[in-house]
Amino acid sequence: MDLIGTSDDLKLLLSGKNVRTQLSVPQLMEKILVRKEAVLTSTGAVSAVTGKYTGRSPKDKFIVVDSESKSRIDWGNANQPISVGVFNKLYKKMVQYLKSRNEIFLFKGFAGADPSSRLPIQVVNEFAWHNLFAHQLFIRPDAKELQEHEAQFTILSAPLFKADPATDGTHSEVFIIISLERRIILIGGTEYAGEMKKSIFSIMNYLLPQKGILSMHCSANTGKNGDTALFFGLSGTGKTTLSADPDRALVGDDEHGWSDSGIFNIEGGCYAKCIGLTEEKEPQIYRAIQFGTVLENVVVDPESRSPQFENNTLTENTRAAYPIENIGNIARSGMAGHPGTIIFLTADASGVLPPISRLTKEQAMYHFLSGYTSKLAGTERGVTSPEAVFSTCFGAPFLPLEPAVYAKMLGEKIEKHHVQVFLVNTGWTGGPYGTGARIKLSYTRAMVRAAIGGKLKDAPTQQDDIFGLHIPLHIDGVPDHVLFPAETWEDKQAYRQKALELAARFKENFWKFASIPGEIEKLGGPLV
Repeated sequence: MDLIGTSDDLKLLLSGKNVRTQLSVPQLMEKILVRKEAVLTSTGAVSAVTGKYTGRSPKDKFIVVDSESKSRIDWGNANQPISVGVFNKLYKKMVQYLKSRNEIFLFKGFAGADPSSRLPIQVVNEFAWHNLFAHQLFIRPDAKELQEHEAQFTILSAPLFKADPATDGTHSEVFIIISLERRIILIGGTEYAGEMKKSIFSIMNYLLPQKGILSMHCSANTGKNGDTALFFGLSGTGKTTLSADPDRALVGDDEHGWSDSGIFNIEGGCYAKCIGLTEEKEPQIYRAIQFGTVLENVVVDPESRSPQFENNTLTENTRAAYPIENIGNIARSGMAGHPGTIIFLTADASGVLPPISRLTKEQAMYHFLSGYTSKLAGTERGVTSPEAVFSTCFGAPFLPLEPAVYAKMLGEKIEKHHVQVFLVNTGWTGGPYGTGARIKLSYTRAMVRAAIGGKLKDAPTQQDDIFGLHIPLHIDGVPDHVLFPAETWEDKQAYRQKALELAARFKENFWKFASIPGEIEKLGGPLV
């Protein structure tokens, strides 16, 4: 069955009298409050609640099997196939549903700060607050760019439109369906705004490598001398927090491309996790929550209307979406030079990986492919406590192509630009989750600054006898014993047992990379 009538249907939908196009932030704020979609807080932000879906729904995300996708996509759990017929049926239903709304909201913008490779997109929303989210997260066009804008991808988002699995062919009432051939993304049944952001990221992960550009799930910042650093890691590992450094200009907090010219931000805003947020710990993020910011699932005091960032009643996955300009020190072009340092972030719930270790080239490739971390509570539906996961390239849910495509490109760039790579554990120390404690943010910041500043380049190290990682003997601002996990555990035998268990999991996970050269596993993986 062919995809039918998509372009004409879209034109009719977007020419309707109920469409509110490219509203400004104040206009959207007014709409949100009049429609009672969210509450105004004392910071000038609006706070919305997303109901039972407070994180992504990866089991409800699909890619349409069509002439473009069939032979290119790495089909599996992350990239589930769905038929053209299912897409057609839901697409037609959604278009009719959106036509019937009193108001819908249209945002036109871009993904990708580099003009030579950016993607013009448009987002159609049932909710005004979702449209404000799109306005803040994607790159906003100036007047001339808006006049010349021709969208190459469209999101249709209708949270209150729910699928019927029995008749619509979905797994639940929630659906996120990407049609690469028709350049359309359908999102329904969930009010979680992050689905829009990650859908576009998935598209960029499909398109950019075909142009010879590495797409990356990482944050980035740059120093006064133009030295650039990348921070890879899954949600909750500290990408946003650690890249927001007052002494370095933020390029972006989550998604980047790496071309022959350097790196560029894919987004125009930040989507910061804000559970436990304080001005003392994270001053830049705290102060970025201003007029026009969208807070997601943050409890608000009913009298003072002040955000209660410490309150996790709704979810651990509380969020703040704001334009990158709200961070005081940024790279305004959204672009920077080739990185000299790469940080792989992991939140190790077992408490056995060192807080920082310097990686050889082979170890860098091994840990990039492994993408080990602990999935933190609330980030995805059904996750209530940390779960150990291996997310290839630190972004498996968003990678449509074979992992080897991204790994090969990263390896070539590390070698070509002489990049130093470090593995940083922002997880637990002194014991596993529930026994040990989270590594202090102040210690992690000191380690990261030492790495980026070149202080660890030739620093003496000790090789861990289980994972083979090279641990610095001393870092200013960090007690020496903290650098060595075994020394922070009271029960040394329990530590070794836990470390051996994790090493075995690394090896078991790496079996799936049959096409990766054997020396990567031999020289980059655990020693035991």
